[in-house]
Amino acid sequence: MSGNNVLKGVFLVGLGATSYGMLATFVKLAYQENYTTAEVTSSQFILGIIGILIINAFQKSKNKGTVIKKATKKNIAQLMLAGTSLGMTSVFYYLAVKYIPVSIGIVLLMQTVWMGVLLEMFIDKKLPSLQKVISVVIVLAGTALATNILTSEIELDWRGLMWGMLAAASFTTTMFTANSVATEISSAQRSLYMLLGGAVIVFGFGIFTQTTPYNFDIFLKWGIVLSLFGTIIPPMLMNSGFPHTGIGLGSIVSSLELPVSVMMAFVILNEEVVLTQWLGIVLIILAIVIMNISFKKKK
Repeated sequence: MSGNNVLKGVFLVGLGATSYGMLATFVKLAYQENYTTAEVTSSQFILGIIGILIINAFQKSKNKGTVIKKATKKNIAQLMLAGTSLGMTSVFYYLAVKYIPVSIGIVLLMQTVWMGVLLEMFIDKKLPSLQKVISVVIVLAGTALATNILTSEIELDWRGLMWGMLAAASFTTTMFTANSVATEISSAQRSLYMLLGGAVIVFGFGIFTQTTPYNFDIFLKWGIVLSLFGTIIPPMLMNSGFPHTGIGLGSIVSSLELPVSVMMAFVILNEEVVLTQWLGIVLIILAIVIMNISFKKKK
């Protein structure tokens, strides 16, 4: 792996993480214009699916009408099932930032660090390494600072906290399934079927919760932006970048999503972010670094 390829990978993954980091701020701005969670999520998924369909069609024409490896019925069923957690993550996360600041919501989403360690422990049926345990402790300490719960003055809506933790749990599932289900087919095909699975959850949520007439203006106003920054650009960039960086370095670089999201909320939404919260964010990023670097000496 050459230095230029690694640098290219870091750039692609970093850009993808930055795109994800901007997402919650756009959602909050859509809420300020009285769009509902159902309208926000459905417009993102519908336009996202159209975008991925175009990418798949482009790849097919580039390969002279064929794809390198076509998805089987089993692949499609597995990916759509895995994609339901993607849909739940979007719904839960967008509900969370409806009740709490974006800077708090993204910190709750980052609880995937310790949730992933727990899930891995149950799947592998063995205790996590000391390195991972230390990382989890640092994440929890960073979360206490980043959410500012140590300050008695701040009051966080319990609904936002609940939806935020549910978003982290479903996102943990998404990460594990995305890295293990039907990895032999192209990333564009995988993205398409996972989005279709997620759309089932999103549309179901919309049917049961949309009590007012659907405002189709959301598609042009925020739908294009949300689909680009949430379902099209980041997966493409990250799928292209991770093979060059490797999982460890890629995970570290992708943690850029956290400071970018908080910075966007601070600059655009004028959310108050105090020094202790920035310290908590630094601790969470430090935990991700510790979890993904090797301390073993090379012979």
